[in-house]
Amino acid sequence: MAANNNRPAKARKRGAASRFFLGILRILGTILLIMLTTGLIFSCIFAAYVKNHLSSAMDIKPEDFSLNLTSVIYYTDKETGEYKELSLLYGKENREWVDYEEIPKWLEKAAVAIEDKRFYKHSGVDWYRTVGAFGNMFLGMRDTFGASTITQQLIKNLTQYDDVTVKRKLLEIFRALDFEKKYSKEQIMELYLNLIYLGRGCYGVASASNVYFGKELGELTLAECASLIGITNNPSLYDPYYFPENNIKRQKTILWEMYDQGYITKEQYEEAISQELVFQRGETEETIISDYSYFVDAVIEDVINALKEAKNISYKAAEALLFSSGYKIYATIDPDVQAAIDEVYGDRENLPAGYVRSSTQELQSSIAVIDPFTGDIVGLAGGIGEKEGNRVYNRATMMLRPPGSTFKPLAVYSAGIELGKIMPYTTFNDSADVKLKGTSWYPYNDDFNNNGLVTVRYAVQRSLNTIAAQIIDMIGPSTAFDFVRDRFGITSMVDETDEQGFSDRDYAPMALGQLSYGASVVEMASAYTPFVNNGIYTRGRTYTHVTDSEGKLILENPLESHVAISELTAYYMTDLLTNVVNAGSGILAKLPDMPTAGKTGAAGNWTDRWFVGYTPYYVAAVWSGYDNPEYMGPSNPSASLWKMVMQKIHEDLEYKQFSR
Repeated sequence: MAANNNRPAKARKRGAASRFFLGILRILGTILLIMLTTGLIFSCIFAAYVKNHLSSAMDIKPEDFSLNLTSVIYYTDKETGEYKELSLLYGKENREWVDYEEIPKWLEKAAVAIEDKRFYKHSGVDWYRTVGAFGNMFLGMRDTFGASTITQQLIKNLTQYDDVTVKRKLLEIFRALDFEKKYSKEQIMELYLNLIYLGRGCYGVASASNVYFGKELGELTLAECASLIGITNNPSLYDPYYFPENNIKRQKTILWEMYDQGYITKEQYEEAISQELVFQRGETEETIISDYSYFVDAVIEDVINALKEAKNISYKAAEALLFSSGYKIYATIDPDVQAAIDEVYGDRENLPAGYVRSSTQELQSSIAVIDPFTGDIVGLAGGIGEKEGNRVYNRATMMLRPPGSTFKPLAVYSAGIELGKIMPYTTFNDSADVKLKGTSWYPYNDDFNNNGLVTVRYAVQRSLNTIAAQIIDMIGPSTAFDFVRDRFGITSMVDETDEQGFSDRDYAPMALGQLSYGASVVEMASAYTPFVNNGIYTRGRTYTHVTDSEGKLILENPLESHVAISELTAYYMTDLLTNVVNAGSGILAKLPDMPTAGKTGAAGNWTDRWFVGYTPYYVAAVWSGYDNPEYMGPSNPSASLWKMVMQKIHEDLEYKQFSR
């Protein structure tokens, strides 16, 4: 009876235990389900991140770099419409391409032994080293563990994207995996050994072999191969001329790794270790350099930057492509316009007298001439006087300088008319007693005088700072900033306050053109195109398209335009700026036989002088000043230089009125 009484109790215990375990299983199941769901959600998010942020593949082929073909720049003959040769492009770097079959096997094995011992086994990423690197990054908060394979290093050389961030690591991994799907180990090694930098201007092992050992690549010994590969880790630290001890120490490490990994025998190792390295400066082939004009320099830079963006590669890789792939570049230059520019800008004697001379530097100037209807830059000069070398500093395209009052037609008067705040005969009080609503700042006029009640037309003619400030107060400096950036293409302005504490969303930058860093000559010329082109802005361009050696389109640079202002605003602005040239500060630029409009400008303290003007045919911007800004006085050489060039350009052009 007692036993029977115990059975229900035992059953109850078993039932309770069973329910307990079932509860545990349900909890574990729920946890696993949550983990699985979380994992799936994370995977989806990660996949989306990879697709949107890490899937930018490089548009390159290894064979593109090995063509060794000269690229050519062409221009269009105005009479026949045919393309004619303008310039041949030759690389300025010490670079010589060698095919994989010509690369000594010891050189390849040395690179693999020291840089990537599992190169032949992995698919672009060495996961053992990668896990260690990520552990270092996340746990040790440092990035000192080198996890990059040769493929990843090649990707880094091609993109120059080497930020120490998780995104960079992931991007590098995905690109390397993708790259190895497309290309063989031999192709990757060929590209790597031809593109690595080995110091002293040497790109690739062939040029380095000649520079360091005075030998052809195929003549290198095992010891010399190891020494050469040793330089790649740090070309400055392991330079055989400056730090021979460092190079030899690195070489011995590489030779040991080659022996330890089975690439060489003990006898080969000992023989290589005992070989005395003799470094001698080899004779390199004299690089063929043609005399590039400033225009050709500008085309080269534009095409390199376009290739860099289009193919998602580094500047250096894009440069190597341009100078070796036999590209055909179709430029916008008009040889007649360029000849007129060269005639004036080739001789420093054409600089007008009257400016304050510096004791340490010569006055410089630059010009860009644009067809306002196509955006074609038809001629430019990045300096005045004899051009010293190729791809030198181009003041027409690279330099940023405050445009001064040449900025007023953009931010002040065009904006004021277009936004309905002013008309040419709107009257303002030019008085020192005027108070602005949005700021306590108020400028002086250049002559420190006030003129009482004046019209907008008179204010533009005399370039009155006080009236410009009052109009910006009506518009708002932030509105004026957006107006100029979005409609006139001035992208060099500082939007939000930068590290230097600068911002151009303020009164002085907008009213007086005292931009934090300035604008380029080409930017300013492009910005004036709407005035002559019925309100349509056209961005300046130096080339229209690029094809490869077989005629396949590589880059396209189409006309880029948009409506910036109304036709009526453009008409009013041309009327105002014609008055500036006829009776105001721009009178030195007036052409005798062609309608002329434009505006003078000066940066603060008279350190930069500008004239931006136009005719019914062309827009041109001219800057004059010192490379290291100095006071140059109140005279304006830019207006006189503008007239000298434009008068030559318009000599044989039919008289034409501005569009009404």
